[in-house]
Amino acid sequence: MIFGSVDLASPLSLYSIPVVWFTSFYPATWKFLSIDRTIGYDNVQPRSNVTNPRLSPEYAKRLERMVGAHNNGNENAPLWYAAIIVGNYAGLDNKWLNTMAAYYVVTRVLYNQVYINHNGIANGWLRTGLYFFGLSLPLRILIKAGQKIAGHD
Repeated sequence: MIFGSVDLASPLSLYSIPVVWFTSFYPATWKFLSIDRTIGYDNVQPRSNVTNPRLSPEYAKRLERMVGAHNNGNENAPLWYAAIIVGNYAGLDNKWLNTMAAYYVVTRVLYNQVYINHNGIANGWLRTGLYFFGLSLPLRILIKAGQKIAGHD
């Protein structure tokens, strides 16, 4: 395939799998780099880094939110992977799958940014809204794929 001929009708959604993995991975890397720059990263007992008394309580909370964003991404990734694989197996429209993949990736990045960089009740609700919007995307794909496979499309 020539790069210039790639458009939304091309089968691109499978590429979202490594991209979504990256959205889960980068908060942990960001946490590591942040700790390493401030107090030095303890690789012997890495889970104790966030509780180091040399960190300010507010900074430690931010690092904990990075861990939370990372864990949430890991918890949700398998559902996304399954949805994309099943959606492609079912032969769902490439343009629609690609659009769902783009929405999901953007939603995961926004979710991470809100989770990590903002605190307060309003931002917590924004994060929750982003979470449920993102969750709806693989569920829509799975339902639509199931209907097509069952012959109910």
